[in-house]
Amino acid sequence: MNGASLLAFARGPAFEVALALLVFGIVWRLVGILALRRPVDHSEPRSGSGWASSLRVIVSRSWPRREFRERILHWDIVSYLFHIGYAVAIFGYIPHILVVRSLLGLRWPGLPGGVIAFAAGISAVSLLALLGHRMTSPVLRRLSNFDDYFSWFVAFVPLVTGLMAYYNIGGSYQLVLGLHILSGDILFAWLPFGKIMHVILFAFSRGTTGAAYGRRGASL
Repeated sequence: MNGASLLAFARGPAFEVALALLVFGIVWRLVGILALRRPVDHSEPRSGSGWASSLRVIVSRSWPRREFRERILHWDIVSYLFHIGYAVAIFGYIPHILVVRSLLGLRWPGLPGGVIAFAAGISAVSLLALLGHRMTSPVLRRLSNFDDYFSWFVAFVPLVTGLMAYYNIGGSYQLVLGLHILSGDILFAWLPFGKIMHVILFAFSRGTTGAAYGRRGASL
């Protein structure tokens, strides 16, 4: 398959299948979670607002507790650099915005290409650092499974191929761009079924925990 054929495949059938899997998978996961049976709590609530408790935990758990900051704060910062850089690269790049516009009719101002490349580079370096930490930490290495490493891979490859396409290195532009789009298709298809789904589910899990703790009057 030459560069033109790969690009057409990645933009056409592969993108359509990946988008269908993304939408179906997210809806399926959310419906499955919301449909779970929950035991009825007959105790008297000790807090006035479950929503307030949920929001408080969503915000407070976004930063390490004081007892753990000395050991893990720097890794939390690296993780934030990865997530922020990734978000900037996805939602700030004009070609990406045009894809969203073609699908949803939404549009917003884009950022200069140099800013996008810098953000993608920071995100890629942060991902490499996080992988090294996972592989060298005895605890993380024991806890890690296929999902952790494959999710890392499908998140990392679009960054690298995107930078290669931007700087026109690694082969013909059509080939590299096709690989970049195809890697994005794989990311879309995998997102609802792997741990990357935490980009959506983290608010549900933290919010549910906050509501439960708040109802019982526990310290948040």
